[in-house]
This record gives sequence, C-alpha cells and structure tokens, in this order.
Amino acid sequence: MGLRGLLAALVLVGATACSTAAEPAPPAAAPAGAPAAAPVAATTAGLVETGVTVPAGMGAAPFDVPRAVLAPAGWTATVWARVPKARLEIWAPDGSMLVSLPGSGEVARLVPGANGAPPQQTTLVGGLTQPHGMAFDGTTLYVAESDQVTAFTYANGTVSDQRVVVPGLPDDKSPDLRGAYAHALKSVVVGPDRALYVSVGSTANVSPQDRDATPQRAAILRVPPGSSTPEVFARGVRNGTGLAVAPDGRVWTAVNNRDNIPYPFHQPYGGDGDAFGQVIPGYVNDHPPEELAALSPGRDLGWPYCNPQPDEQPGVPGSPLRQGDLPFVRDAETNPDGSRLDCGTLAPLEQTFGAHSAPLGLSFTSLPGLGAGAVVGVHGSWNRTSPRAPEVSFFPWSGGRMGDQQTILGGFQAPDGSRWGRPVGAVTGPDGALYVSDDQAGAIYRVVPKA
Repeated sequence: MGLRGLLAALVLVGATACSTAAEPAPPAAAPAGAPAAAPVAATTAGLVETGVTVPAGMGAAPFDVPRAVLAPAGWTATVWARVPKARLEIWAPDGSMLVSLPGSGEVARLVPGANGAPPQQTTLVGGLTQPHGMAFDGTTLYVAESDQVTAFTYANGTVSDQRVVVPGLPDDKSPDLRGAYAHALKSVVVGPDRALYVSVGSTANVSPQDRDATPQRAAILRVPPGSSTPEVFARGVRNGTGLAVAPDGRVWTAVNNRDNIPYPFHQPYGGDGDAFGQVIPGYVNDHPPEELAALSPGRDLGWPYCNPQPDEQPGVPGSPLRQGDLPFVRDAETNPDGSRLDCGTLAPLEQTFGAHSAPLGLSFTSLPGLGAGAVVGVHGSWNRTSPRAPEVSFFPWSGGRMGDQQTILGGFQAPDGSRWGRPVGAVTGPDGALYVSDDQAGAIYRVVPKA
C-alpha cells in the first residue's frame, strides 16, 4: 500500500482549497469517541526528522523557533524565500519562479541566486483579481483569475500585451451568486492539444444547481485553441484545485470533496436501527475520500449525487479503507433513491487521499529514489477530529497507472493539532530540487532529495 499519507489535508470555506473568505470555526466539541487533541496518525516509514535551515534575515515567525520536517533520509529542507500567503508556483522559460498571491492580486517573480542562494523577489504583475493557477504555452503566460483567464506575453522577466482570453467565469461578484461562492479561486493548465483546461469550483458544499449553471460550475472546462468559449470537459468535480498534465498527455485533477456526508446504507452504524441519512461523526471522519482522477471528455465524478466508496466491506463500521480503483455510492442527502444519477455507471476512481485532506497544487515529476509520479501539496483538514495534517504527497506513476499515496514531507502539525505550516504546491526546479509553497508560514522551501 506504500507510505499511507502522513499528514494530508486542506482547508478554507467548507473544507475547500480555494476560498479566500475567513475560515469557519471548527466544531466546538469533538465527536464522541474521537480524541480532539491527537493528530491523525500516519505511516512514516523511511521518514526522519530533518531540521529546516533558515538563512539570515528569514527568521520571522514561524521560524523564530527551530522547525523540523519529516522527510526521507538524506533529504534537506531550507527556507528559500519568504513570500506571504504564497499559493501556486510555476517555472518560467527563463528559469525564474512565478508564485500566485490571490490575496494581494499579484504574481511574484523569484530569480534564483547562485548555488541555491536566496532569490531576488519582485512583483511581475499586480492589479489582478485573485490570481491563482498559472500555465505557460511557449512565451504566453496564462493566469487564472477568479472571474477570467488572462494572457500575457512573457519575455526578459516582464509581461506585456495583457488580454482576457476566457471572460465571464463565476466568482463571488457574479450577479446570480450574490457573494455566495466558497470556491472562487481557479486553476489552469495547457493540454497537449494546446487547449486551456480551467477548474471551476462549486458554489458550496452541496449545491446541485452548479451542474446546470452557465458556465457550469463544479467542472473542468476546456477552451479550444483560439476560442474564448469554454465547454464542459468533466463535471461533478466539486473543487478540482489540483490540475496537471500527466506524462501520457491526460489531464488529472486533485479534488476537495464534500463535508458532513450522511450515512448511505440502510443498516445500523455502531448501534440499533437504520442509520441511513444520518450524519455520523465517525463515518464523516473518513468519508468521502478526496479524489485524484484522470479526466476524459464527458467524465462525471458524481458530485453531489455520488461519492467514492473506499470501504472494503461497504456499510461495516471500521472496515479497512482502499485508496484506488474505487466505485461510487449514492449520496443519501441529494440522491437517496438513486434517481438523480446512477452511481453504478460512473467509471471507478483512480486514486484518493484520506477524507478532508484538502489537496491543492498538483504536478508531475521524477524524484531520486522514488521515480516518476505526481506530487501534491496537501493543506490539512479544517473540521475533522482528529485533524488530518498537512503534508506533501507523492503518488508513483507507472504504465499510465497511479500508485498509492506516500508522504514525502510532513511534520507541520503538532500533537495538539496546531500547525506551523500548510503546504500548497510542490514543483521541481531546473536544479532538480523540490520547491514547496506554504501559505500559512509565508515561505517557499527548497527541498533537496538525496541523489
């Protein structure tokens, strides 16, 4: 089963990755039988405590005290840059790193120093509306704002020829939503067909109307080359913040799934009587898992009518959980009789994270000792008891198939559930190091794998 996630997760409104609204307060009391103080345990085989190196001038909180991460033996971790509320990262053709800053409406540019030295940091472009995902197609830089995708011509560390290439995307300023939009942040990737693929999150935890909206929400939209009109590529994708192209050319997404899922089986759960439709903390803690899915034209991931079913023995409390090749089960709240969507018709789900993990940035790379695979920044849960911890996850890739989740960077969460950091994205740099953004710590880490 590989290294089961050490610390997985994400947060923001409704346990989502993309809202910039204030995070809701967790439940006041822990569910019965769940110790509120203990973090989710994880398999940490092969990981060792590794001190984080902090260069001079970068020691503001949380690095005003010594910090350590859990990493494979021989790996090193350094605070490479301090970037407040750093979100997604991308490497530019000139070898500089671009980092999105949705809160300030900017994209930062970091030029690496010699031999891993701290970078020179400037603002590449400002005045944007919650910029988040970024993608290059040659010298064209695409930036996904909350309400549109904007293109720039990039050259010599500057941008020019700013133009809107995909207008009218929904956000909290859309007249029909009247400010009620939990997942305004967008991600974008350029496919091998040179089309743009744009993630558009759901309005809320459960909002079936998103499937009929124009443009459709809770979907991955495809914009053909030369067009500004999006078409639905995949639907039922609650909040597919992670978006990347795999080595075989398929577009994959890492998805933040729903909260407070009701029990979907007509049988007891830890007691007497039919528990169907009840919101049971013990069940909610591990259901539904977050999704890591390969997309194809017309694929439906089922939200909000169907949920991935990880239990080896469905309906049996405490049944072992599987990660990959999962079927779907009807949602007892939105699809109690299966009439809204036949969950048995949905293609099995390729891979998953633990429930409420909150995966964010997704990239494909190859790492020493691990080989080819997908790397994901996991933000950590906001309302799970015990909390699921932040981490950087790795999924090995072989023959077009995705293996089980492994933790390659953890240690951001203390035994009492408090956190000093929350990874967002992880991308390999031109030097072979892994660069990890952390929006809570306001940092970019340079993680050097052992050769």
